[in-house]
Amino acid sequence: MRKVIKKFFWAWEFEKEEKWLNEMAAKGLALVDYSFCRYSFEECEPGEYSFKIQLLEHRPNHPESEQYIRFMEETGAEQVASYMNWVYFRKKNDGIPFELFSDFESQIRHLILVEKLLTPLAWLNVCIGCGNIINFMVNAPSFSWVPLINLACAALLFFGVWNIRKKIKVLKKEHAIRE
Repeated sequence: MRKVIKKFFWAWEFEKEEKWLNEMAAKGLALVDYSFCRYSFEECEPGEYSFKIQLLEHRPNHPESEQYIRFMEETGAEQVASYMNWVYFRKKNDGIPFELFSDFESQIRHLILVEKLLTPLAWLNVCIGCGNIINFMVNAPSFSWVPLINLACAALLFFGVWNIRKKIKVLKKEHAIRE
């Protein structure tokens, strides 16, 4: 039986999303497909699978990404869904924790990739919001919510960038301590 749940996570909350997917798997629902805010689950044995999410540098059908996904499959993981450059992996629980990143450098590289996704979107919203403010001031000197929506989106995205940068800083500190 398939169950569809609509839920939203910000791009910088991929760890929270992973946690939720693993909680669903612990309840006997395994992710089998994803599209924007729409998760499809099928019944499984409770705790049968562990899930991880990764932002790839290229689309999943790019040769480099295909090679990486094949490598993941050789380790026992399988790609169950993808959305844009995000890939959803699952692996049968075998007593060994399912990890995508084996060292600090790979964790930091992944977070930098997420930051590189969010930062241009934030600045684009700032530019569009400021452009709309100027346009409304010149052409229609009445109040409009449109620029404020763009600036609010920019603020949210910069909040996400700030969260990612904090995580990077913590990882770099831990890496320096352990060296």
